[in-house]
Amino acid sequence: MGIKDQFQGKANELKDKAQKAAQDAKDEATERSGRRKEKRDEAVGQADKARTEFDDNWDA
Repeated sequence: MGIKDQFQGKANELKDKAQKAAQDAKDEATERSGRRKEKRDEAVGQADKARTEFDDNWDA
């Protein structure tokens, strides 16, 4: 195996590692984004419920 082949092999290995790391980071970011959206939706739901209760009590 020549030096060129060794360098090419190592370059391919590093490229594969970099692609895997980038995909892992993307997957993690997507998961975090989903959790933030769930928390936001929950907070909006609680705010809507509180607003409705306030309105109901205000009219009473």
